[in-house]
Amino acid sequence: VQLVESGGGLVQVGGSLRLACEASGVVSDIYRLGWYRQALVRQRELVGSITSSGVTNYVDSVKGRFTISRDYAKNMMYLQMDKVNPEDTAVYYCKANVLVTTIESSTEFEYWGQGTQVTVSS
Repeated sequence: VQLVESGGGLVQVGGSLRLACEASGVVSDIYRLGWYRQALVRQRELVGSITSSGVTNYVDSVKGRFTISRDYAKNMMYLQMDKVNPEDTAVYYCKANVLVTTIESSTEFEYWGQGTQVTVSS
């Protein structure tokens, strides 16, 4: 599975931005896609995720402001960011959890994109 993020850039406080993550490869084995972010001198943190059945969850700091969606036909995931604030400045990454099942076993893999920079200016 390969993941490519796009849509990052500079946005003003209170503004909006939409990030996109395009998945390619054996996408049928993806059971969850997630958005993570990493700000300078901070650990990478989960922003939110969406399962293959469309169930979403978000970290408390973005609830009500960010929305994750998927376009299954295009193998795309989106992160709609509204009412952004300076604390949202970070590199945003897309991650796929993949489950490969055989007769003998099931193995989980994780794949990451290269990230896209989001900078919120005040």
